[in-house]
Amino acid sequence: MKIMEFDGCNTIYAKDQPEYLSLPAYRTDDGHVISCWGLSFLERLKVVFSGKIYLQVMTFNKPLQPLKMMVDRPLINNKKTTPED
Repeated sequence: MKIMEFDGCNTIYAKDQPEYLSLPAYRTDDGHVISCWGLSFLERLKVVFSGKIYLQVMTFNKPLQPLKMMVDRPLINNKKTTPED
């Protein structure tokens, strides 16, 4: 799986942290963060046949934040995430 930039990205997490991959994202003032991930052809086949995607989160023993995975571009407060959509 590969992180993808998308129209509306307004921040990059871990930009100056070489121990992590950079994470381009769209961030709102009220705390929503959206990132976009692309699957390789083989990964797409695996998802089609297994119906499964796993999520690994490093919490560093802090409370887990709410997470949501989806296939449609999300709305924030019932609005599109970017004016270009």
